[in-house]
Amino acid sequence: MKINLTGAKKIKEIKGFGGSACWWSPNVKDDKTANEIAELFYGNSGLKLNIYRYNVGGGFEEGNVRVDNPWRVVESFMNEDGSYDFSRDKYAIKMMKKCLDLGNIDTLIFFVNSPHYSHLVTRQASGGFTPHFSNLRRDCYEKFAKYIVDIAEHFVKEGYPVKYISPINEPQWKWGGEYVWQEGCHYEPEEVRDCLLAVATELDKRKSTLRLYGPESGCIEEFTKEYYALLSAEPLIMKYLDVFAYHSYHSDNDAERKKQFGKWAKRNIKDLRLDMSEWCELPCRHVANDIEGALIAGRIIGEDLIYSGAESWTAWVLINQMGESFENSYSDGLMCASDDFSEYHIEKRYYALAHYSKFIPVGSTSIDINYSTQRGLSLFAFRLADKSTAIIAVNNSKARRVLEPDISFQSARLVTTTQEKALDERILFGEKKIPILPMSISTVIIK
Repeated sequence: MKINLTGAKKIKEIKGFGGSACWWSPNVKDDKTANEIAELFYGNSGLKLNIYRYNVGGGFEEGNVRVDNPWRVVESFMNEDGSYDFSRDKYAIKMMKKCLDLGNIDTLIFFVNSPHYSHLVTRQASGGFTPHFSNLRRDCYEKFAKYIVDIAEHFVKEGYPVKYISPINEPQWKWGGEYVWQEGCHYEPEEVRDCLLAVATELDKRKSTLRLYGPESGCIEEFTKEYYALLSAEPLIMKYLDVFAYHSYHSDNDAERKKQFGKWAKRNIKDLRLDMSEWCELPCRHVANDIEGALIAGRIIGEDLIYSGAESWTAWVLINQMGESFENSYSDGLMCASDDFSEYHIEKRYYALAHYSKFIPVGSTSIDINYSTQRGLSLFAFRLADKSTAIIAVNNSKARRVLEPDISFQSARLVTTTQEKALDERILFGEKKIPILPMSISTVIIK
């Protein structure tokens, strides 16, 4: 397979990789376990992630909770009377601090699945009693804005480097209705604008250094362009909105859709950073230790960075709840764990992200090698700060492939993950052809 590196054009500067601490982090109560997990995700020996999404929980009213899973009922810092108790959610805060202390995080986002329950029509952070109903009361937009800015600024004063507030998560989904499974809040497009405007107004009133991040649309196209049109028409929102963030769900098998979105974003989103801030395989069809799940993740990361032009890529929950055993767990995380974390395991998807985050440092550049997936082989390329080139090869076929870059090089660093191997590394000297194993993810760095 010939690879056109000579004529490759720059796409975007890479701002990094990350994950959400939602739901799992409050359940890591053992200090040794917390240290090990922090290193696996944010340490130099682990994924070396630099983006951390901390979930600000909406809380709950005793006796008025419909979410059955205790992992997904989140404590809030705010009391019913509007006062705050920052001793709550202590294990999640402890985990965040451990990850920060490793020194690699430069982007800390406080994100909200639902406003505080006292701001809601149903007084339930899991959405309205009917689907596609905005649960945030119209007379509470300013109260919600004050609440989220209060919390973020408290942590800034405590020394946490909070950079962004993300007030909304996946506004177009129905949330609520007969069946609820987590916190969530639906917003119509104009309500998305009004909510972000309320937060921007609060930030402006305080002359805050915090910035807005959002609106975290649930998929690449559905309402995403409409959200941007509404937000970009409001000068005060644009004064504080630094990052236009979206989620990459529901386009896993439609690379053309991502390419078209990338073309639209290039034409329209000129002054904002573009982040892909959440993805997992939905529905998840592969058990946690299956290389096929990792191959899907590896391909999606590359498509989002290359085709859509995202500047960063963030996984959804870093750890999900394990099934009856690791072997039969269909977790959507990068690791899975028992509810009390007495047992936890690295999934194959972890290594898919590792092939990017460990080898494509912040400041690298995504480049267009004018290649589309052929016979199960996907290729994505990046120019690193030291002028070397990294190629991510995702081979979702049972055939061995060979890469032939069109530039001369003395050596190549080849890192490979298969069903049997994880980040297996070797150096190729004096070879012009680079072997790619069947059913594998490989990172190739050539100088």
